Amino acid sequence: MGDKRKNNGGARIGAGRRPKADELKFLERLDNVIDKDDAIEKLKEFIIEGNFNALKLYLEYRFGKPKETIDNNIYLNEQFNIKDIYKVEET
Repeated sequence: MGDKRKNNGGARIGAGRRPKADELKFLERLDNVIDKDDAIEKLKEFIIEGNFNALKLYLEYRFGKPKETIDNNIYLNEQFNIKDIYKVEET
């Protein structure tokens, strides 16, 4: 049968991660426009002012984001019998 991803958008132009070279070019352009020391000083000012978002940004870049956990348990308020949904007769 074969893989038919080309028929459902899987092979669209521009999909996926950009090449590392493009990322490096962007960072180089950014460094030419914004002085790193000025940006860090401004971040420091925001943190001292009590800007929580600035503090959060600093901590996530400095120490990494904390591990996120997802609760996969499902809690229902009502009791139900799965057989009622599928109309299965009990034997």
